[in-house]
Parts: sequence; structure tokens; C-alpha cells
Amino acid sequence: MRRVLVITYYWPPTGGSGVQRWVKFAKYLPAEGWKPVIYTPENPEQLVVDESLAAEVPSGIGVIKTHISEPYGIYHKLVGKKSDAKGAGLNPINSQKKSLRQKLMLWVRSNLFVPDPRRGWVKPSVKFLRDWLAGHTVDMIVTTGPPQSMHLIGLELHRATGIPWVADFRDPWTKMFFFKDLPMLPFVRRKHFRLEKAVLDGASAVVSVSPLVRDDFASMTDTPVHLITNGFDAEDFAGPAPERSDGEFRIVHTGLFASDGNPLLLWDELARLCREDAAFAKRLRIRLAGKVDREIVDAIRARGLSDNLVLLGYLPHSESVAELRSADLVLLPLRQSPEYRKVLPGKIFECIASGRPVLGIGDEDGAAAALLRETGAGIMVGWDKTPSVPVGEDIPPSGVRPSDSPHHPSGAVPPLPCRGRESLSRQALAKKMAELFNSLV
Repeated sequence: MRRVLVITYYWPPTGGSGVQRWVKFAKYLPAEGWKPVIYTPENPEQLVVDESLAAEVPSGIGVIKTHISEPYGIYHKLVGKKSDAKGAGLNPINSQKKSLRQKLMLWVRSNLFVPDPRRGWVKPSVKFLRDWLAGHTVDMIVTTGPPQSMHLIGLELHRATGIPWVADFRDPWTKMFFFKDLPMLPFVRRKHFRLEKAVLDGASAVVSVSPLVRDDFASMTDTPVHLITNGFDAEDFAGPAPERSDGEFRIVHTGLFASDGNPLLLWDELARLCREDAAFAKRLRIRLAGKVDREIVDAIRARGLSDNLVLLGYLPHSESVAELRSADLVLLPLRQSPEYRKVLPGKIFECIASGRPVLGIGDEDGAAAALLRETGAGIMVGWDKTPSVPVGEDIPPSGVRPSDSPHHPSGAVPPLPCRGRESLSRQALAKKMAELFNSLV
């Protein structure tokens, strides 16, 4: 059994589908001949930890932890940290309006911590891991980011040891959708580009989770760039879907719901349907699981939909999956940014695996829209268009109201047959990752 050293900031993980990535690889790579050893901070700044996900990792997987010093304690004292698991919390890195204090702290974060606030962990980690590797054998190093500082650790270790190194990018770096909104000084912005180029050129291989982002990286380096997307764990979706007998029409969103992805035209349309159809108004439930920015909640309530809104707060992963599987319509709003058309959000794969109709709101020519079309799981509606509320066995492009379509006695819509789901499973993707490792050693 070969061993791979995985350098990651998030362990134990939060419930985010992208952050789950290496938990699931750790679960399935041993069957492909690769045993992961996880290197991670012992005291990371994480809002929520999902212990149920950590429990999925086989007991033989080694975990190494060292202390990390981060500036977030000072940041929260200055900005004010408000925790509301059932409500809101401003996403500070976006194009939305900010207070003067938030602008100041974002300037500090953008210019003094490059590429991110975990930069101070790089040198101590390189020193620790060089000593550790002197007494332990590994065949491969993987760094997964963001935070992109993880890749700087991999770069230095690879230079020092010659061990093959894969830089796994769950998101872009300088082409990330909020990068343009960071108030960086010109020389700081140039430093980001230099660091990104050094990582891309220095890695043995680069992995991206989106075809359009892969193409971007490939245009910047001669290093081979591979596509290994996020996915869904088939075991999470085994067995029958939860039964329902409530007669509700459930629109479900899980995960982070940021204010720059606020589907205002959808809320307008739902409010109109409720005004015109009293029966639908009684049945409609907008169920939001996870962290929700306050602007989302305010927009829904401002349209008279307070009684239809259910804020579930953070849910363990298994409960989040159950929410998706019991939905009549799964909501997938993307970020309102031109750069986001290249992104495949991690949650899209579990939306597809749920078998429920997916209503995406975002760029109709983007990567997420293409995947919904390819799998037949749903549609993507542009931000400037008023979305209908598609229900039933098929997802029509427009003009269908909930009251027009047949429902099961439970009030739920029959599941959709999705094409090509097997290739999106975590098991299949672990096999693909193992094949890349094998090619490098």
C-alpha cells in the first residue's frame, strides 16, 4: 500500500461539499492502493465541524496536527463576530455594501496576508514536515486549497524532497470570482500572480474541479492539468428517500447562501404565486439549511413570505442529504459574478444525486448549466429572467405552476432519472485520482 501525504486546512471538515472532498478521498483511496496521511492545523478557524463526516474516515488513516497562529481572533474583536446558526452572517468578500470597519479589515486582510491569513503556517509546516519525512516514507504529496497557502507548503516540500506533488485546486486562485473585489495594492496583486505561477509550474501535476477552470490553468503553465471534479457519495443516497405525508411544496437550499447569490426574481415570482393561489400559499415552504446571509432572509420576508420560510440552521451532512431527497424543488443559485460561470459548486453533485428537480439560477452558458443539461437533472435560468417554479417528472423551461402538475399523495414529485451519475460518484473519482498518482510514481 502506497502512502500519500495530504496537506489540508479543513480537518475535521465542515459539511460543505467541496471541503468534504478529501474526507471522501480518504475513505475510498485505500481500496485503490493508496493510504492517506492527513496533515492539518490542530486549532483551525472553522465556524462548524461536522463530526459525522470525520467518522466516515477509516480508523487506519493517520492524522498529524500542529498549531497554527491566525489573525482572526483580532479580526473578530474589531469587526464584531455574530453567530446565528438560524439566521445570517455577512459574507465579507463580495461586491455587497460594507461598513467602514469591514472595509478597513478587508484591506488589512487583502494586503498584509498574502495569499491568505494562513500564510504564517507555511514555514513552520515545511520545517515540521521535512523532519517528519526524514523518518516516514510517503510516495506522494497532495495539497488542497483554498486556502492557497497549503500549496506553498507543497511547493517547498517538493523542492526539498523531490517527492511527486499534486496541487489540488478546489477553486481558482487569481481568477476566483471575488478576487477582483479585494482592495489590494498593485504590488500585492502582482505577488498573487507570481505565487500562483510558481505553484502551477512547480507541481508534478495540477488538478481542477471544473473544466473551464482547468482550461484556465492549462493556459498558464506547461504542467499537466487534470480534471477531477467533486462528486457525491453513493452511500449517502442509498435506500429509499424520506417519506412525506405533509402535503407541502418544499423548495430546499442547503449550504452557504450568500447575499451575492440572492435570487430576487424567484422570491418575486413565489410571492406572486402565493397571492394568486391561496392553496399554494398554504403549502409552500422555503427550507434553508446552512449559513444564510441576512440579506437573503430580509428579501424573503419583505415579500410577505415569512410564514413560508423555514430556517433550519446548520445540519449534519446526513440530515442535509435527507432535506435534498425530500424536496419538491432543489434550489441552486450561483454567485452574481462573470467569473463564477467557470465554477462547479460542490453542492451541485449532491443536488443531482438527490433525484429531485434542480432549479439553477446563474449563467446559462456556464459550467454548472452544462452539467445540469448533461445529466438531465434540471435547468439554469439567467439572473435577468423570472424563473418559473418547475415541478413534475419533467422540468419545463417556463410557464408551469405547482398547482398545474400532478403530485404523489405525499405531496412530493417523482424522482428524476439522471444520466451519467456513476461517473460523478466519490468512488469513481477516487479511482481517477489513484490513477493520476500511479502515473506520477
